[in-house]
Amino acid sequence: MSDILWTGSEVAAACNGRTAGDAAWTVTGVSIDSRTIMPGDLFIPLKGPHFDGHAFVGQALAQGAAGAVVADIPAGFEHDARLIKVDDTMVALQDLGRMGRVRATGKVLAVTGSVGKTGTKEALKVALESQGATFATAGSLNNHWGVPLSLARFPAGSLFGVFELGMNHAGEIGPLSRMVRPDIAIITTVEAVHIEFFASVEHIADAKAEIFEGMDPAGTAILPRDNPHYARLLAAARTQGLTRVLSFGMAEGADGRLLSYAPHADHGVASARIDGVEVTYTLPLPGLHHAVNSLAVLLAVRAAGGDVAVAARSLAGLAPIKGRGQRRSIDVPGGRFTLIDESYNASPVSVAASAGVLGQAMPGPGGRRIAVLGDMRELGDHAPALHVGLVEPVVSAGTDLVFCCGPNMRHLFDALPAEKRGAHAPDSTTLAPLVTAAIRAGDAVMVKGSAGSRMALVVEALKAMDHGRQDNNPQGNTAGQAGQPRD
Repeated sequence: MSDILWTGSEVAAACNGRTAGDAAWTVTGVSIDSRTIMPGDLFIPLKGPHFDGHAFVGQALAQGAAGAVVADIPAGFEHDARLIKVDDTMVALQDLGRMGRVRATGKVLAVTGSVGKTGTKEALKVALESQGATFATAGSLNNHWGVPLSLARFPAGSLFGVFELGMNHAGEIGPLSRMVRPDIAIITTVEAVHIEFFASVEHIADAKAEIFEGMDPAGTAILPRDNPHYARLLAAARTQGLTRVLSFGMAEGADGRLLSYAPHADHGVASARIDGVEVTYTLPLPGLHHAVNSLAVLLAVRAAGGDVAVAARSLAGLAPIKGRGQRRSIDVPGGRFTLIDESYNASPVSVAASAGVLGQAMPGPGGRRIAVLGDMRELGDHAPALHVGLVEPVVSAGTDLVFCCGPNMRHLFDALPAEKRGAHAPDSTTLAPLVTAAIRAGDAVMVKGSAGSRMALVVEALKAMDHGRQDNNPQGNTAGQAGQPRD
């Protein structure tokens, strides 16, 4: 596969742009963030309410960008053949993404769902790489600019392309699906995430089902059989004209069915029947939810014409993603403790799942299981009840101590048994020193919260306790200059 993604003339044609001369340059990457420019990249500066990427066009070119698509030509670059002039760079990015999809020759897969999208996308990437050249969305680039950016980066000769579609309002996934036009679509689950913006969970199911809008009737939908909204999703797929619908889960009628699952402290072993093929495989990510989502992955490989047994074996190579289950052993006086970083985001179902993972962790001598939880956001009037509802999964997981921050987590904290209350603070900045002061050797510590709770600050404070750690700089979650991706 060629390293060249686009020629300058192809970019100009796709974006209906104008050049000051012969665009005889080639592009090996596409970026909307001047901070990430690599030599050979195409830079597409976007405009937002608080920024304008056009201010960094000169910097991007100086850093080695092969060219740039601009709505405003910077002073001194009026005759520069590296610039392609368009009316609107966001529209240009979308046009380039659509052209990326048009020229694709391989199978295109899309993933959405209330939780588990990024983990499933990463597992799909690993599984499909065992079958042939595979491209996948980087990180969580799953919104109105992340999806076209990913499509613009999609090498035309890939055998498989995997794209993540996210939303927090109705009507957002449909346009993304029509852009991606997936051959195979997975909905991981439907839960009360972003319920602040929906009248009911049923409406969330309808919004997730928008993923079918860009599909040809010959496409394949893969749905969660154990979810209470399965019938609603199935009806939506049929209404869209899809004739091939597969299901996954623990129910007897599932096409991808989990036959058994053996949990361990840092991995799990699953046995499953995938469309008639029985496989046993290891997942380096502990937790039943990962095993269930792996069924969807293997069904997708089957639907794409791949070898399920080979794909199942390849899942042993999965690596935890930062903020989504990544583990680290931290050296402290007297020994070490285990940090489980789940700080990227949170919802009722994902916090419960993470509590289960903490419950499988094995503390060292004298150690405890400690949960550090930040507010779950976008739950509206349901927030108090949904936070209190976490008491049962947190306690039943054998959690010894719970630290919380934020006004919503106050409801959980107050409902906990007194002996399990560590401390509550208004925000993560205030909570971090309370947590680090309480940690001792042998502990297993899980940190989780919605992105807006900024629980990564707590994670970095815990990492900074490591005697062997050289860098103590906090790392935040950034998504370039155009805002955050959708959940």
